[in-house]
Amino acid sequence: MATIRIPTPLRKYTQGQEEVQVTGDTVAAVLAALEQSAPGIRERIFDDAGKVRRFVNVFVGEEDIRFLDNLQTPVAERDEISIVPAIAGG
Repeated sequence: MATIRIPTPLRKYTQGQEEVQVTGDTVAAVLAALEQSAPGIRERIFDDAGKVRRFVNVFVGEEDIRFLDNLQTPVAERDEISIVPAIAGG
């Protein structure tokens, strides 16, 4: 099972859990499994076109999926996926 690290603003969908264990062989499958266990979280991660929102970053390990195969990035059983909302300001 992969581990998804949940940022504080989205933990209300995971009953306060900062990490959730899910199965899936791609980032898309893992995030779909996350929606099954945390209904409503999908709208916070994806836009209406089904793409990851511009202000949300998703990492597999240390790598941003935008520089890999995006939602089709492979996920191994022990991978850690991080959802990181962008922070504005200066």
